[in-house]
Amino acid sequence: MSKQHSTVIANPWHFFRSGGFDQVRLNRGADLMALDRLDQKLWAALSCPTEGLELDAATLALLDTDHDGRIRPPELIAAMHWAGSLLKDPDDLLAGAPTLPLAAIREDTEEARTVLRSAREILKNLGKPEAKVISAADTADTSRIFAETRFNGDGVVPPESAEDEHTAGVIRDIMACVGSVPDRSGKPGVSAEQVEQFYAQALAHAQWWDRAEADAETLLPLGEATAAAAEAYAAVQAKVEDYYTRCRLAEYDAEAAVHVNPGPPCYEPLSSLALSSASPELASLPIAAVTTGCTLPLRNGINPAWADAVERLQREVAEPVLGATETLSLEQWRDLGARFAAHAAWLAEKQGEMVSPLGVARVRELLADDSQRRIEALIVQDVDLADEADAIASVDRLVRYHRDLYALANNFVAFRDFYTPDRHAIFQCGTLYLDARSCDLCIQVADVAKHSALASLARTYLVYCSCTRRGSGETMTIAAAITDGDAENLRVGRNGVFYDRKGRDWDATVTKIVEHPISVRQAFLEPYKRVGRMVHEQVEKMAAAGEKAMETRAAAGIAEAAKQAESGRPMGPTQPFDVAKFAGIFAAIGLAIGAIGTAIASVVTGFLRLSWWQMPLAVVGLVLVISGPSMVIAYLKLRRRNLAPLLDGNGWAVNTRALINIPFGASLTQVASLPPGAERSLRDPYAHRRTSWKTYAVLLALVIGAGYLWEEGQLQKWWAQLQSHFHVQGAPAGTTGLAKPAS
Repeated sequence: MSKQHSTVIANPWHFFRSGGFDQVRLNRGADLMALDRLDQKLWAALSCPTEGLELDAATLALLDTDHDGRIRPPELIAAMHWAGSLLKDPDDLLAGAPTLPLAAIREDTEEARTVLRSAREILKNLGKPEAKVISAADTADTSRIFAETRFNGDGVVPPESAEDEHTAGVIRDIMACVGSVPDRSGKPGVSAEQVEQFYAQALAHAQWWDRAEADAETLLPLGEATAAAAEAYAAVQAKVEDYYTRCRLAEYDAEAAVHVNPGPPCYEPLSSLALSSASPELASLPIAAVTTGCTLPLRNGINPAWADAVERLQREVAEPVLGATETLSLEQWRDLGARFAAHAAWLAEKQGEMVSPLGVARVRELLADDSQRRIEALIVQDVDLADEADAIASVDRLVRYHRDLYALANNFVAFRDFYTPDRHAIFQCGTLYLDARSCDLCIQVADVAKHSALASLARTYLVYCSCTRRGSGETMTIAAAITDGDAENLRVGRNGVFYDRKGRDWDATVTKIVEHPISVRQAFLEPYKRVGRMVHEQVEKMAAAGEKAMETRAAAGIAEAAKQAESGRPMGPTQPFDVAKFAGIFAAIGLAIGAIGTAIASVVTGFLRLSWWQMPLAVVGLVLVISGPSMVIAYLKLRRRNLAPLLDGNGWAVNTRALINIPFGASLTQVASLPPGAERSLRDPYAHRRTSWKTYAVLLALVIGAGYLWEEGQLQKWWAQLQSHFHVQGAPAGTTGLAKPAS
């Protein structure tokens, strides 16, 4: 068994480094034509969804040949090869132009010539025969293109395609019986399958009627009126059978007649109702008063709820069969049943139900003439133009591929558009303005819970926003990456404005936040902010507790005073001022101040003992001890921010780790700043009044001095003397000595 070998010329690929991985640079039409020879391990993505992208939805639908909602490498490669085979120069795909010049289409292959002829025919049908270019707007409206043509190659024939009114009327009958399908112009019509189904039903229906007419005496006892009579008979059959059974029971036992007829208990509930012949309470009663004669009256004595049905039975069944009569005996009823039994069996075997609304006469007329042959001939004429009509669809595809394929390749094979300044990837749906910043990495999200579960692996700070356009009622959800600034004022419920790629504005409200580090600057300040928040919370708790305790004591005092006033007892003596207790409190405060002063003095003294070159190193070391761990952790996380989970959560199959490093992340979020050349006045009449630095210097000097005096023991001596003085003045009578000062 021999094998044929073919030499494939290797394409000279060019790559560039961005996002932490090597990306192919598609700069030539030859690169696009050679995508099938590029190792798919080097592709940026292996699948992308057809929804939620900033690319023409019709183009994505054409690329999705298996209609699974995903575009994969084989589909993109096939589209590139097909478009390249119809163009004189594949480099034309690189322009991404909205119009396709007719001169760019090849003329050396049959398929290309057919597409070129169809493009010219489209422009001619649109009233632009001299046009040199064609656009997607020209090819998008197929109904407009085919509006003035009888045939469009889709095998569907509307009534307007018929040459005479009789054939058009038959097509309308077929549509009324078996349904219709729209043709390429949007008009309803019939296909070959529907025509075949209709005439098969018509033949079966005619043969079913032929069998009945061959045995008309048995199957059609009343001729054409048999069907209506059988329907009238069936409408009252159960009720009349009930009546005759009651009559036979009354004949069996005279006492039973009292019970088979409704008695007073049955009529009492009806006395309070507004009755009519349609009342269900009446319909449940016997059709007539039960007697022993087994004779049903047809005019008088009929239950009002059944009067119309019995009158129809008399008019359409009893009188045509029995002649003029106003009663119906049991034997006559059984005779009528026997006459309609065979008809009912024939009716149960009805054939051609779809065409029965036309009536058997119309059905036989259509079977007798040549309308079927003429309609099938119209369908054949239409199908004969299928190649030319399909070429019109090919023109639409080529125009769209010529415009969009290169853009898709630079967001699929590589992420060139995403990593190129001043360009946007097809997955970036717009810009979010929130908290004095703009965020360019915004992705449309269908399921927030599903997306956030995977997107959290991107190590990127994300805000999910519900967006609404007032007036139109449109809604969508986006995930915006915050890659610069801080998160101090970001919280669920904050409002912003979102601008989509078309420039339309949407009201945006934050509904969910996935927290991660935003910047190293934020990580540097975060420890101090945490301490500040902790101190603030503790002060608030202490203040609240003190306020509550004071309110409790005040309420207790007021209640006690009121109780004493009501009892007439005099108020108790006021407790004398306890100098010793006050002195103890003052001592405790002094000790606290002294300890703080000592600590500060020790730090300042130690700092001043350092050499001049050691002082800045000490300050830097202190800052690193406090902020260093937070900054290191944030830096490591920021370097590992990854685009892939953000896209994978939306149905992409990203084939690499597309990093968003710190410089690139800063470019995706713009923090508010004054424009160049703007003048700025720093005078704010409503700014908080700042405390002079001199005040802080004096306070610091006092604290340092207090610490120094404490270290020398001077404060202890002064405090002992003050404590002894208070003890002498406040000692009770009879004491002989002074309290020993605390050491």
